[in-house]
Amino acid sequence: MTERIYHFNEVTLLITHYNRSNSLKNLLTSFENLNCTFEEVIVADDGSNEEHLSRVNELQKKFSFKLLTTPVNKGLGNNNNKGQDAVKTEYTLYVQEDFIPRPVFPAIFAKSMTIMSTQADIDIIRFYSYFSYPFLKPFDEDFALLDFHPEPWYANHRKFYFYSDHPHVRRSNFFEKFGRYVEGVTGDRTDYLMSLSFVQLKAKGLFYKKFNQVFDQQNSASEPSTMLHYRASWIEGRNIFIRIFRFFYLVLKFCKWSLEYVFLRKS
Repeated sequence: MTERIYHFNEVTLLITHYNRSNSLKNLLTSFENLNCTFEEVIVADDGSNEEHLSRVNELQKKFSFKLLTTPVNKGLGNNNNKGQDAVKTEYTLYVQEDFIPRPVFPAIFAKSMTIMSTQADIDIIRFYSYFSYPFLKPFDEDFALLDFHPEPWYANHRKFYFYSDHPHVRRSNFFEKFGRYVEGVTGDRTDYLMSLSFVQLKAKGLFYKKFNQVFDQQNSASEPSTMLHYRASWIEGRNIFIRIFRFFYLVLKFCKWSLEYVFLRKS
């Protein structure tokens, strides 16, 4: 039996990369093994060292992607902006280099593209998260609508994570509606400010219900995610003092973000 080939027209696979060339190889190989091809593949590199950049150049010969580089690390916002600026197709599949698509990806993504092409008001479809979005409305058997509630009695700071830098597909002109990524701040702040813009400007998005079954995040000892390890310590810490401190920290974060929702507007 001939294996099915999945070619996604009008979709650019945009991969952000920094010093994880082996992870990048695994990601590209996984898409190849799933027989998934795209209109174009772009790798936006954020100033990787010579060793990793040399490997990326070798990968480019095999996988024929467009490589965007910078002589020094300029941060997540700059890397995302330069990558998105290079996209020419109607849709962008955004994936960081340390993710791997699972076997269900082709079918789920094909359905996502049908939704995006037939429902012009859908801005983003998310495929992965560490946790479920706290407020969801029914959409169909696979997806739910992200349902943001600005009212302070919906007291869950996770409601502000409407946008995510985890794997998702979006319309490539989303800069026109939501603005560019803010540069010169930390990666977490960059992502938060983009998410804030999404909720302020009333984005419409979908969330895959089985959000841990389309992609895996893989971090090896040689190419670890220090940010992931930092966050995990907060999530998993059981010390009573850490738990009390985390509770008040999250209350203050919710209050701060609620005020920024009202008063902070992206210029």
